[in-house]
Amino acid sequence: MAHHVILGAGPAGVIAAETIRKLAPFDAITLVGDEPEPPYSRMAIPYLLMGAIGESGTYLRKSPSHFADLKVKVVRALVKCAQTATKTVALDNGETLSFDTLLVATGSHPVHPPIPGIDSDGVETCWTLADARAIAQRATRGARVLQLGAGFIGCIIMEALAARGVKLSVVEMGDRMVPRMMGPTAGGMIRDWCEAKGVQVFTSTKVESITPGAPLKVKLSNGQTVEADLVISAAGVRPAIGFLQDSGIRCLLGVLTDEHLQTNVPGIYAAGDCAEAFDKVSGKTIVSAIQPNAAEQARVAAMNMVAFAQGRAPVADLKGVTQINVLDTLGLISASFGDWQGRPGGEHVELTDTAAGRHLSLQFQGDVLVGCNSVGWTEHVGVMRGLVEGQVHLGAWKDKLKQDPTLLVEAYLASAQGQGEWSGAQDARRR
Repeated sequence: MAHHVILGAGPAGVIAAETIRKLAPFDAITLVGDEPEPPYSRMAIPYLLMGAIGESGTYLRKSPSHFADLKVKVVRALVKCAQTATKTVALDNGETLSFDTLLVATGSHPVHPPIPGIDSDGVETCWTLADARAIAQRATRGARVLQLGAGFIGCIIMEALAARGVKLSVVEMGDRMVPRMMGPTAGGMIRDWCEAKGVQVFTSTKVESITPGAPLKVKLSNGQTVEADLVISAAGVRPAIGFLQDSGIRCLLGVLTDEHLQTNVPGIYAAGDCAEAFDKVSGKTIVSAIQPNAAEQARVAAMNMVAFAQGRAPVADLKGVTQINVLDTLGLISASFGDWQGRPGGEHVELTDTAAGRHLSLQFQGDVLVGCNSVGWTEHVGVMRGLVEGQVHLGAWKDKLKQDPTLLVEAYLASAQGQGEWSGAQDARRR
């Protein structure tokens, strides 16, 4: 009987544990999480802050006995280190776990900017349920809230803060909002939208210092000082893999894996936000911290962990790493897929209707759509994803799209049908 140890109790860890149990009814499974609550979804925290759900609404599985019923042992502890030579993991509760297979699914942790005063009382990240409780106490109606960062996570938090009726200011180092997801036109349109909704937005601006007190005094690089009852640091996240130093497991930005989600050490796998997985579409290894990727990577890794423990060859491959972001910023829908900045030697077309709050940017390499940005074009989200992920050859439709980028649905249906992708096209149209 093999022992499978899973580090991380987020979506990737939970799905991996459930997949292993289906395939190996009698193997031992240990799930290690470092927070006191049952496994939950960080993506649900904004809905908790909005009051749409309670804390139990964030839990990944609703039954309190779910893991006990599956005979999955849940350990609440922080991982100190992993030893590949001895196949052991040391925890901060003094326990040492021996494993036959190991899955690293420890996710991400917030980036801690080197700003004087960033550790002051009243400065919070928005990453854990404990963070959400602290924010809820201070983010009351009329409270002055300054948010540091207007990236993907920052924009999601903004929606929750607006729903609480706070007076909100946002500071972003980049020259536009969501700079890692949107080009200048799209990012500028999102900024204009937020300002029209009453949010004060500072772009190309840094927080230089935070002076403790009530209120907090936040000094900006533009010379202004803003008073705040609460500061939320949403300056991005990075893979939580510090404990792997000196482990022999190869890491770059994340834990490097092959198409089976296996690391350079046989029997050790990675999935989710901490995994740097090989993407067949781009031919590169990519960290893509979104929940659909975590789920698929966990499923593939778990299937291969069971095969490894049984002495068999890998049984599942990761087809690709979805590079997709769909964002709702105070009611404005925007999307980013694939290489939205384009590729060397590629072609692109843009269409902007400022009055209608719509923008579309398509990037081609040859006759394949390799990336796109959109603001306000909700009807095209499904087909944009299908064209980029499916690497659909557009043929003559590429030139038609360069003349009129809004013909995406027609282009997908015509091109995908001819390449045996009809069901995907129908799914895209339904979305």
